[in-house]
Amino acid sequence: MNNKIIENWNSVVDADDEVYILGDVMLGDNVKGMELFNQLNGLIYLVRGNHDTDVRINLFESGLRCVEVYDAKYLKYNGYHFYMTHYPCLTGNLHKESLKQMTINLHGHTHEQKPFFYDLPFCYNVGMDAHNCYPICLDDVIEEMKQKVEECKSFL
Repeated sequence: MNNKIIENWNSVVDADDEVYILGDVMLGDNVKGMELFNQLNGLIYLVRGNHDTDVRINLFESGLRCVEVYDAKYLKYNGYHFYMTHYPCLTGNLHKESLKQMTINLHGHTHEQKPFFYDLPFCYNVGMDAHNCYPICLDDVIEEMKQKVEECKSFL
């Protein structure tokens, strides 16, 4: 499983791509976990998850590709506003004109195989479980969210 995840990751992430991991990088043996972590392409920004202990955070920070570690991260991208957390959190509603007027939550933690937490169009699961064990590009997230907003508006 680990080798397949690394293969999938490196097939879509180049060495200079910026990647955000929203927690729970590894379980079990820290030495083996770091051997695997250091095989990932990209410049990695990590948001702490519930399995990311202080010892592991220190290891990640000493890793080959880790740029920075956060408890949560606010990111502006192409006019969109993202609040990246490990745990899902409610950051908006559908009373705005467009996604660009909302703060959108990107999260991990749930291990669900669907990308939208409780079908909320502004709370998106970027976990690999929801994306066939591949990381997902932010542009693809935006497109999926736009489609979900339109779907939800039809129910209002």
